[in-house]
Amino acid sequence: ILYPFSLLYGLVLKIRNALYDRGVMESIEFETSTIVVGNLSVGGTGKTPQIEYLISLLKDDLKVAVLSRGYKRKSKGYVLANHQSDAKILGDEPYQFFRKFPTITVAVCEDRAYGIAQLRKLELQPDVILLDDAFQHRKVKGGYNILLTTHNELYVDDCLLPTGNLREGASGAKRAHIIIVTKCPKDISRQERDRISLKLNLQSFQTLFFTCVEYDTNLNGGSNMDLEALSNSKIILLTGIANPRPLVDFLNSRKIEVEHMKFPDHYNFTASDLAKIQARREILNTVILTTEKDYVRIPGTLEHLFYIQIKVGFIDSKSEFDNLILNYVRKNSRDR
Repeated sequence: ILYPFSLLYGLVLKIRNALYDRGVMESIEFETSTIVVGNLSVGGTGKTPQIEYLISLLKDDLKVAVLSRGYKRKSKGYVLANHQSDAKILGDEPYQFFRKFPTITVAVCEDRAYGIAQLRKLELQPDVILLDDAFQHRKVKGGYNILLTTHNELYVDDCLLPTGNLREGASGAKRAHIIIVTKCPKDISRQERDRISLKLNLQSFQTLFFTCVEYDTNLNGGSNMDLEALSNSKIILLTGIANPRPLVDFLNSRKIEVEHMKFPDHYNFTASDLAKIQARREILNTVILTTEKDYVRIPGTLEHLFYIQIKVGFIDSKSEFDNLILNYVRKNSRDR
């Protein structure tokens, strides 16, 4: 029933991309190194841990800035993060970057071109700007584009909205320099990787990588706790993310029974929500575990609340990925 609407949506996107590709609509390219991290589908591909991986890779030697639109934030326009900022002003993911990496610059702006221009006016102008979820923001021509797609839902197997989950057709992948298949099984075989590579039909200039989800077993919150301490016990898992299934499976694999209180992605918890969660915790006499992205949106009222950090693990070729990123930034700096 919805497929005709997908065809219409796809036609509009095709015309829009053609206008940008032919220069009818302008894409602005900046001298500052810009690395785009995005996807073709709606959420849940692992952009946040991938951005954090890039921050960790670059921050010790370069002045790094992250620019995001700040999804579901209460503010408007360009906002530069400072110590008065919170998740409501910046959005949960930008605020997570800001509190986790105090040496970098974080800003939000719906108009990425304007946001980059403002960052370039700073006294400490960034050497590299990471553009979070900007693959479809054609107004800016990214210097280096990283496209993410999940192992279980490759973009070549999906359909455009509203029939499927794609916000842009598979042909958009041609703009990527790197494609990363995320959330792979840690034991994914070489044969499976080769099969996926053939299916994606990469361009000659593109490089394919495979990553998996890694969880830090040192839990953080008001205090620290090792995940091992929760084995053979029941906990409350509180999530407001696109796809919590991998986390549930991971906890079950560690012999942790989960009572899952699931909310929509980027959900803003109300006082009523928190009261119900706290009441349930008291009945079970247990701890509440959440993700880091959820933790920054939860006011400090819940007792025994901990969060687990999610990281990127490369199946192989980690050094090759690092070198591609570092070589781009160094070359771009020399060419300026």
